[in-house]
Amino acid sequence: MIERGAIRPSALAGRWYPSDAATLRAAVGRYLDVRHAIGHVAFVVAPHAGIMYSGPTAGHAWAVVPAARRIVMVGPAHRVAFSGVALGDYAAYRIPGAEVEVDRDALAALEAALPSLARFVPGAHDAEHCLEIQLPFAAMRLPGVPVVPLLAGGIGAADLATVLVQVLRPDDVLVVSSDLSHFHPQEDARRRDLATLQSIVDLTTDHLRGDDACGYRGIGACTALAHERGYRGVLLDY
Repeated sequence: MIERGAIRPSALAGRWYPSDAATLRAAVGRYLDVRHAIGHVAFVVAPHAGIMYSGPTAGHAWAVVPAARRIVMVGPAHRVAFSGVALGDYAAYRIPGAEVEVDRDALAALEAALPSLARFVPGAHDAEHCLEIQLPFAAMRLPGVPVVPLLAGGIGAADLATVLVQVLRPDDVLVVSSDLSHFHPQEDARRRDLATLQSIVDLTTDHLRGDDACGYRGIGACTALAHERGYRGVLLDY
């Protein structure tokens, strides 16, 4: 079990993405080589399957991430059950060729402000893939920018939005990690996914559940904040 304040080693290198730093960097560079003209971006939703599957679409999301002071990342807990939000309270996340710093001060302030909703949960981040798979993109797109890693467990979208409001600052970017439907025949999956994506673009996601998107809690909190702030949704890739 990885202790608070330690370096969190990669749980995915060599399986979910290349363990060789140069190979990983070249792959991420190819995925990021896309262009979109959509103005300022505050929040993005990016997938988290193995990088050979999710990388091309994740590249579209990360390509529009603006310069930021911090990257606030929220994704669904797949391996450990807990209530609220588990804080990735480590000194850094180690991936091939880089260590991505964690803003521990931000996590400490969040835990102090909302102790009933946000805390360190031993083991929750140890083998979790949904945030780590984003880190090669973070390290290449915004090198040196710290992350604020949050895992959503048993928590409603409204409470998760409260957590995000507490931690987000105007010069941060929010990355929501989520895949869409799982285990359906291709045409059925496409039909379901396009309906889910339209709901995200329309910022009307209260009806979404885990069968629609594993990160539906983060999506729900993100779209609620986007609606409140007058943002609009744009589909970059599917």
